[in-house]
This record gives sequence, structure tokens and C-alpha cells, in this order.
Amino acid sequence: MNLADVLRTSADSFGAKPALIFGGRSISYDELDERVDNTAAALAALGVGRGDRVALVAGNIPEFVYALYGALRAGAAVCPLNVMLTAEEMSYMLADSGAKVAVVELPFVPDLLEVREGLTELQTILVIGGPPAPAGTVSLEEALRGAEDAPEVPIGPDDLALVAYTSGTTADPRGAMLTHGNLVANMDQMSSVPLLAAGPDDVALLALPLFHAYALNAVLGLTMKAGGTAVLVERFDPLESLDIVRRHATTLLFGVPTMFAAWLRAVEAPDGRTGFSSVRLGVSGAAPLPVEVLDAFRDRFGVVIWEGYGLTEASPAVTTNAMGARPKAGSIGLPLPGMEVRLVGEDGEDVEEGDPGELWVKGPNVFAGYWGRPDASAEVLADGWLRTGDVAIRDDEGYLFLVDRKKDLVIVSGFNVFPREVEEAIAEHPGVAEAAVVAIPDQSTGEAVQAWVVPGEGAALGPEEILEFLRPRLARFKLPKDVRVVEELPHHATGKVLRRMLRDQAPD
Repeated sequence: MNLADVLRTSADSFGAKPALIFGGRSISYDELDERVDNTAAALAALGVGRGDRVALVAGNIPEFVYALYGALRAGAAVCPLNVMLTAEEMSYMLADSGAKVAVVELPFVPDLLEVREGLTELQTILVIGGPPAPAGTVSLEEALRGAEDAPEVPIGPDDLALVAYTSGTTADPRGAMLTHGNLVANMDQMSSVPLLAAGPDDVALLALPLFHAYALNAVLGLTMKAGGTAVLVERFDPLESLDIVRRHATTLLFGVPTMFAAWLRAVEAPDGRTGFSSVRLGVSGAAPLPVEVLDAFRDRFGVVIWEGYGLTEASPAVTTNAMGARPKAGSIGLPLPGMEVRLVGEDGEDVEEGDPGELWVKGPNVFAGYWGRPDASAEVLADGWLRTGDVAIRDDEGYLFLVDRKKDLVIVSGFNVFPREVEEAIAEHPGVAEAAVVAIPDQSTGEAVQAWVVPGEGAALGPEEILEFLRPRLARFKLPKDVRVVEELPHHATGKVLRRMLRDQAPD
């Protein structure tokens, strides 16, 4: 079964039932399926077909869902792009993927038009919002009006469904190739865990950004497969989202640690206990969940949060505490059904019990490799095993605990920021001799970027000058929250910057 079939099957079974709720408006499965057909027809009329790529730049709105499933039904692969990217970052991914069509929400069109000249393979920009559409673009609404019948495109499990960009282990974003089989398999894996299995009566809060694999497959995909209802939230606000949870009797609460921490800061009991009373399942992922947040959420609001672990390259879910009888504080849980897990040492052999090792995983949800990057694919895939780059230990009950990240990623509100990318942007400043970037704790975002900058000879640099230089070059979540201008950086004898020494120096 492919993703387009999953939606069609649910529409056949739950036609009149609400599939999506957005801004108080309810969209039934029948309506959703029809709009997906219309979108597939509109894309086909623009020449989109089997094997093409369609970029998607939009927030959590119904049109994102129409375009996602519509492109898949037309036989294309979807490239969901982070709406917080700069024009330059977006241009790189559009060029790398060779997207033929970009479906873009109106507020993000100016950035795309700014860089369109260099995108030789991008033929059409379909605009969500309007008409009229800006010059050089086509209104999605007008394209839908002119659409005929949806194409009948045979799609198999090995066909490409998503090219999802991730920082990987270098500064250059890489497009993880996820097939229909990968994504459906991961939904099946999650559904086979009784606690995680969604049903037609479930209502999921979808405040996580849909361009992220967590929201796209583990929340939207799982809910659509089960015939449940997804409540789309464009911008997360703890009080407003609590009102949505209460109003729609939400049963599934998916989030990242910073969201659960924000609810704790903003909502007092008994308001929280009353507001969250309909919630039967809380799930946290994308970053480590602090033990104090797990405990406080349970004690104050009566909601148990089941932490899991995943990565884009695994579609994304790999482990969950929901596989056990209870959530174990600080643990990412146990492997999902059908997942094999190894902890591997530097010698390529499994480590001794209790020792840390790199987490390797294997299963039907593991991706097909990086788009156009066979060498990079070979670095992380070996005989079906995915080398995650994360270091973990396993306790005597089999529960896994992350202890380090080989990738040195900074995780800001669940989004990956690779230090080298920020360092290279800083190095473009003519007054900079050297820079290093590390993660620092942040109450609002979990982690934040900290930059250490050494000025060149004779240069007088201040933190604000560095930030002003970076703002047009980096997405907002990648900008350093703390900039330190120093005379020198600590180095290993080999010349490598000792990031650990920088991390150990807490911000003022």
C-alpha cells in the first residue's frame, strides 16, 4: 500500500467523518479525498508525473495536506521545506532536488521569487492564497478550477514519496529519500504498539510543523491511516493550544520537550488538569525530554508523556517508551516492532553490555539513501544498517539511553542546526579569523546556538555586528543566541577545536 492509497482507504471507510479541523472549520474525509484528487489533477496538468519532485513551502494549513497527498497521487515525490529557511537556503534545496513545481504559501513567495532565476528546473510556482497571484506565479485556486480528472498512476512501495532535507553529518543539507514502503511501514510499526495505536475516535493536536517528518508521518500519517481527526495549529502558543485541546476534546498530544515545558510555565493546575482531561496519550520526540518535565506534567496535569526517538532517515520513529509498561525517565525506550538495534564501538563490533556505542538500526522504515549523494549514503548505510551518529547505552531491561551525539548537532525546538553551517557563515565576515559553535541549554527552545568568535588582526568586532551579518544568511532558529568574542579558541594537538571545553563554559 502507498500513502495515497492509505488516505483513499480511510475516505472509503470514514467518508463523512472529520479528517481535518482548521480554525474551527471541519473537513471530512470525503472532502479531503476530493480536494487531493483535484490537486493531483492540477499538478498533472502542469506536467508533474511519476518520478518528478514537488516542493512544498507552507505552514500547518489544509492546503499543505491537499498538496502533499495530491503530489503523491500524481506519482511525484514531495520535498517539504522548512518555512523558516532563508531564500538562499531554500534555493539550495530546490536546486538540489530538481523540483519541477513548488507549492508555496503566499507569505513565503517573495523569498522564492528572489532566487528563482537560478532554479533552472523549477517550472511553476503555485501560490496558496489569492488570487491574484504575484507576477511570475500561478494561483493554486485557479489551477484547481481548470483541473480535470485525477491521473491514475501506479505507485509501489519502492517508489519515492519524500525527499526530506536534513543536516546529516555535514553543513550541506542532504535530501533523505523515503519511499512509500518506508513511511507506511513506520506507520504500521507504531500502530502495532497498543498504546500508540490511534483509532477513529482519536483527535490529534497537530501543532508540530508539517514539514518535519515527525509531524508528517508520526502524527498526520498515523491519524489519517486510523480514520482519526487532526486539528491543525499554525503557531504554537501554550494557552491557545490548551483552549484547542479543551474545545476539540483532543486525545493525542504530540510535541517536543520545549512545548511540554511551555505548557508547564504558562498553565497552572487545576486549569491544566481540566484542560488536558481528554488526553489519553502524550508523546515527546525530536530532542531529549528532561526528567523534571516528565514528572511535572504527570503530577500537575495527569498526563503521562511517552518519550521516543527517531530521525528523518528512519521515517522517523525508531524507539518508544510505550513498548514498556511504564516510561523510564531519561530513556528513549525500546525498539519498535520490526526494528533491530545494535550499539557499535569504534572497531565496528558490538560493545560490551552496559558500554556506550553508536546506535545502529535496521528495519523496513530505514531510508533508501540521500538524494544524489551515493558517497554520503554509503557512509551511513551498511548492509541495511543505518548508522545514526548518536551514542547510547542499554540497561539490563533493554531500555536505551542517549549519552552523546557524534554529529555535534544543536537541536533548537526540535530542529537540527549543524555547527559547521553556522561557523562557515560567520567565517564569511571579513573581520573574523576563526569561529566555533556549540549547543547551550535554553529554557524556551531546549538548546540554543552559542558562537565563539576570534577577530582577525586589527579587527574590532562585537556580538551585535556578528548577528547583523548573519541575519540575512541563516534561518532565525540557526542564529546564535549567545556570541562570545575571544582572543583564541582551545585546540587539540591536531588543530581541531575542543568543543567540549567551550560547552563547559556556561553562558553568563
